[in-house]
Amino acid sequence: MKPQASPKITPPGAGQEPELLARARSGDREAFATLYNEHHAEVSRFIRGRVRDVHLAEDLVSETFLRALRRIETFSWQGTSFAAWLVTIAKNLIVDHFKAQRTRLEVVVGDALNAEAAVKSAEDDGLRELAAFEASETIMFALLALTPDQHAAIQLRYLDELSVTETASAMRRTEGSVKQLAHRGIASMRRSLAVAA
Repeated sequence: MKPQASPKITPPGAGQEPELLARARSGDREAFATLYNEHHAEVSRFIRGRVRDVHLAEDLVSETFLRALRRIETFSWQGTSFAAWLVTIAKNLIVDHFKAQRTRLEVVVGDALNAEAAVKSAEDDGLRELAAFEASETIMFALLALTPDQHAAIQLRYLDELSVTETASAMRRTEGSVKQLAHRGIASMRRSLAVAA
């Protein structure tokens, strides 16, 4: 009886992706351009779900692919798809961006704590508790763990310093919805920060 040939194990990826990656790793720019076209929409969707500024999102998408191109030779099929690798690069760029905004977040949170006549609400209580933590990398990771809408509400309200009305207009939602998203986002961040503490 003939021994059965073991099935060929191929790396994950659609169609010609493994071949394209091999060519891109050897310096074939056309192969990388094809990979770019195949994955641009997915990377763009990921970033735009977390960064509301359209121009910043476009810059981060470009930087993701530029960084991938520079490091393409380091990619290997080890349980991670090429798309997941690109998303990891994008996530790291977003974290780096928020780290750079750390000082701004500290000022915004500090201003909120020093406000003399703060209106009592669950949102304000949540903000005060959030402000008790140092505005650090931990907060940036907690922001990234939020849903895109919660992240947008907190980004626009507290980092971009928009009013509830302006935030509702920017998000095309009601003011009540914005308050609820911000409240839930802050509650989620508090849970993440408590686990990290």
